[in-house]
Amino acid sequence: MGRHAQKRAAGGAWPGILGVGVLAVVVIVVVALLQPDPPDHTEGAAPTSPMQSREPAASSTMSPTPLPSPIPEPPPRVTIAFAGDVHFTGRTEALLADPVSAFGPIADTLSAADVAMVNLETAITERGEEAPKQFHFRAPPVALDALAAAGVDLASLANNHAVDYGPVGLADTLEAIEQGGFPVVGMGRDAASAYAPYRSDVRGVGISFFAVTQIPDHTFTAWTATDSSPGVASTADQARLIDGVRAATQAGDVTIVYVHWGLEGDACPTQEMAALVTDLAAAGADAIVGTHAHLLLGAGYHDEPGSKAYVAYGLGNFLWWRSRASSDDTGVLTLTVENGTVVDADFTPALIDDSGRPQPVLGPEAPLKLAAFEALRDCAGLLPAPVR
Repeated sequence: MGRHAQKRAAGGAWPGILGVGVLAVVVIVVVALLQPDPPDHTEGAAPTSPMQSREPAASSTMSPTPLPSPIPEPPPRVTIAFAGDVHFTGRTEALLADPVSAFGPIADTLSAADVAMVNLETAITERGEEAPKQFHFRAPPVALDALAAAGVDLASLANNHAVDYGPVGLADTLEAIEQGGFPVVGMGRDAASAYAPYRSDVRGVGISFFAVTQIPDHTFTAWTATDSSPGVASTADQARLIDGVRAATQAGDVTIVYVHWGLEGDACPTQEMAALVTDLAAAGADAIVGTHAHLLLGAGYHDEPGSKAYVAYGLGNFLWWRSRASSDDTGVLTLTVENGTVVDADFTPALIDDSGRPQPVLGPEAPLKLAAFEALRDCAGLLPAPVR
């Protein structure tokens, strides 16, 4: 090949080389255009690589907001109302003609409590022979309807008049209790049932109610329930009562004991009453309430270090057959319980009228009656607040 032919061959290769070069430049430009814009950098900060720029910004700048702590609910409070002796004899017998209104306006106070309790001081019978004693009380079964209509939830029959009409009256009383469905405590077909508590549950708070009589009379000696015979619960078998209170306390219940005790007409508790309070408080009783003396006695906290028991030694007559049987002063004691302890006590004073009904005391006389009730605490040896 001549020199001119070689020149032509070499000159023909340049267009191919130039085409490849142009294509490479185009690819580079396209790739550059397809890359995302780099993030801005603050002065002095190191640049971020393309891979690093794909990480979410929130991963390094945000943290979860803590949730507020739940507010604990306060422990439930339970109110328990207590009143004194009730029966339907003499002037109060006529009140059963309309059992719904038998108790009158004081029923509002009883109904307002979660649980209300009285002492039903009568045999529930229209038969039987009178026991060898001076006074005898009985009423037909409709008496239980009158209690329920007044807002009463539970009655004690552990008293010295529950068996005033002998074995026939006792059998009728037990039958009326079982047929009527109204809760009664302190009487039973044997000792196991007579000393057993009535248990209530209010908003998850368990309450065990016991009842017993300490009056050493005919009922006490002849009709205290035994393992094989019916009757009332009494302190003749105090060990059984104490064991029951201790068991209920250990089970976590608020424990209430309603006692029939004291001396008629005596406004101060006896040594026997105070001794029983000490034993019951040691067993864990949270409240100890009593009647029998026909007048009001002192109320307050047990004067023992470490004891939390609230004691009301006497609530007097309530719906009563006889005018001025020592006193017509009466009322409703409402205890507020929280965490197993009585945290408040509210006394609603009342005065028994000519029909035998307890009428709430209103107006300027109410504070005077309340102050008189508070003053009864002195001879009772009780305190306005528990010992810590």
